[in-house]
Amino acid sequence: MIRRRTQRTDIKKLWDEDPANVPLEKSRKRAVVIITIIFFGFVVILFRLVNLMIFDHEKLSERAAQQYIREKTLTPQRGVMWDRNMKEMATNIETDSLYAVPSSIKDVSSLSSRVAPIIKVSAGEINDLLLRKKEKSFAWISRRMDMETSHKLNALRESFHDGEIGFVTESKRYYPKGQVASHILGFANIDDKGIAGLELTYNDYLKGEVKSVSVGMDARGNSLVSDVKEAVPGHNIILTIDEVLQYIVERELTNAMQERKAKASVAIMMNPMTGEILALANRPTYDPNFPAAANGEEKRNRAITDLYEPGSTMKSILASAALEEKAVRLNDMFDVSRGTILVAGKTIHDVHRHGVLNFQEVIKKSSNVGTVKIGMRLGASKYYEYLNNFGFGKKTGIDFPGEVNGILRNVKNWSGTSLACMSIGQEIGVTPLQMLNAYSVIANGGLLMRPYIVSEIISPDGKVIKRNSPTEERRVISKTTAAAMREILKTVVEEGGTAQRASVKGNLVAGKTGTAQIFDPKIKQYSKNRFVSSFVGFAPADNPKVALIVVIYEPVGQTYGGLVAAPVFKNIIEHTFSYLDIPMEKDENKIFLVSR
Repeated sequence: MIRRRTQRTDIKKLWDEDPANVPLEKSRKRAVVIITIIFFGFVVILFRLVNLMIFDHEKLSERAAQQYIREKTLTPQRGVMWDRNMKEMATNIETDSLYAVPSSIKDVSSLSSRVAPIIKVSAGEINDLLLRKKEKSFAWISRRMDMETSHKLNALRESFHDGEIGFVTESKRYYPKGQVASHILGFANIDDKGIAGLELTYNDYLKGEVKSVSVGMDARGNSLVSDVKEAVPGHNIILTIDEVLQYIVERELTNAMQERKAKASVAIMMNPMTGEILALANRPTYDPNFPAAANGEEKRNRAITDLYEPGSTMKSILASAALEEKAVRLNDMFDVSRGTILVAGKTIHDVHRHGVLNFQEVIKKSSNVGTVKIGMRLGASKYYEYLNNFGFGKKTGIDFPGEVNGILRNVKNWSGTSLACMSIGQEIGVTPLQMLNAYSVIANGGLLMRPYIVSEIISPDGKVIKRNSPTEERRVISKTTAAAMREILKTVVEEGGTAQRASVKGNLVAGKTGTAQIFDPKIKQYSKNRFVSSFVGFAPADNPKVALIVVIYEPVGQTYGGLVAAPVFKNIIEHTFSYLDIPMEKDENKIFLVSR
C-alpha cells in the first residue's frame, strides 16, 4: 500500500515538473478532442443531407435538370399521302430547328442581334423571348428552317459559348406538287398538326406517336444524346385522285379563270359508278408549302363549302322525277310559244322564243316556261321528295372537312312561286359536289353513291388499317328512267342544244348547262350583271367513265354556261380520255360536233 502511494506521488511529481514526461495521459486527452470534433462534423453533415434530400429536394432536382438535362418533345414523321397510282402528294423532309438555352446565355442582346437577320425576325423579338425565359433550359428560336438558313447559323454557332444554342433535326411536311391538289390535301402547322383538308380529317392516322429526346450536357456544356425513345411514324394514305387528272383539271380551270376574268371557279371529276373522286380543284388557290402566304379566299374549298343557285342544271333533276312518277311521257308536248308564264303574280321568261316543244326538247332547249309546266304536273310534294332523294339539302358524306348541307326548305314553307322557281334552279342552294353527285345518279343507272376521296389507310409496316369502298346510299330512279334521261342529255350537246361546245370528238357526251343570276341581298333581287355559269355531265354518255362539273363564278363578258363552262368541260374530257386511253366510239353514222 505504501509502495503504490509512493508511485502515484512520483507520477504527480513528474507531471508537475514536466507534463511531456506523461505520454499516455496526453494521448487520451487528444483522442477525446478529436472524437468530439468528428462527432459534431457528422451531425452537421447529417443535418445538411436531411435538408437537401427532404426539404430542398424538389427545388434542387429542378435546378439539376436545368443544368444537366435539355428535354424537348418532338413529333415523328407524318404518314405519306399518295394518289391512286402511288405518286407522292404529301411527304416529309428533314430540317434543322434552332433552340437556345436561356439560362446559359452570357449576352442575350449580342446573340439576338446576330441571329435575327439570318432567321428574318426582329432582334427585339428574340431578345424578349430569351429574357422572358431566362430561367428556363429550353426555348425554340426558329423551327424547320431551310437549308441555307441552317448553314448560316451553323457557321455562326462557333462564335457562341458552348451550350447557348443548339440544333434539333425535325421532320417538315412537304408537298412536292406545290399547288396541285392543295384544297384536297390541306396543310399541317409548325407542330405537324393537320389544319385543313385531309391533313385535318385524317390527322389522328397521319400524326404517328410522339417521341421524347433527352439531351445530356457534359462538364464542358457539350450535348450528349441519351434516352431516345423510338418514334412510330404515322399511317400512310392512298387517295382516289389521279395526279395527272388533277393537273389537267387545274390547268384548264386556270386558263378559264384568266380568259373569263372570273371571281372564282370549281371543277370536280368523279367516277359515277363508284363515287371515287378523281380530281377536285378550286380557283383561286394556294401552295400548301406556304399556307401563311395565302388568304382566306385562296384557301376556301368552294367545291363543298360554297352554295350557289344551280339554274338550269336543276332541270334534269326535275325531269328525272317527272318521268319516274309518270307525270310526263317522252312524247308529251308543251306550248311555250308565248315565251312567258305567270305564276302567283310572278312572270317567268324564256331566254329564247320557241314554239311547241316535246318533253325532250324542253330540256334540250332549256325552256324555262316548259320546265315550269313540267314542275306543275309533278307537284310540290313529289318534287321535294325527289330533291331529298337526290341528296340536296344534306351533306354527301364525303370524307372531307367543312362540307355544308346546302339549302332546301321544307315544302311546308314554300310560297306560291317556289315550285316554279325551284323547277328552274332558284330558291335552292347547292354545292358543286352535290350537283355532280346527283348527275351521277343518272349516269350510273339510278343509284345515289357516297363520294369518297381516301381509298386506303396503311400502317408503316404495310397493313391495311382501313379501306373505303363504293357505298350505295339508295336507289333514286329506275334504270329505265336513268337510260331515258341519258338519251335526253345527249341531245343537249348536239346541234340545236345549249351545250354544243361541250361535244367531244369521237365520244358522246351527256350533260346540261346552267346560267344562274346571283341574288343580291342589298337590293333584294337578282343581279343583272352577276352570274354563275356551269356545265355538268358525263362521258362516254352510253358507258360513263367520268362525271364532271365545271362552275365559273361571275365571268366577265359572256355568261351563258354553254359558252363559258361547256368549253372547259370539253377540254378536260378530251385530255382525260387521251390519258386514260379511252377508245373513240366506232359508229360511223354518228356526227360529232367539235367546238371551234
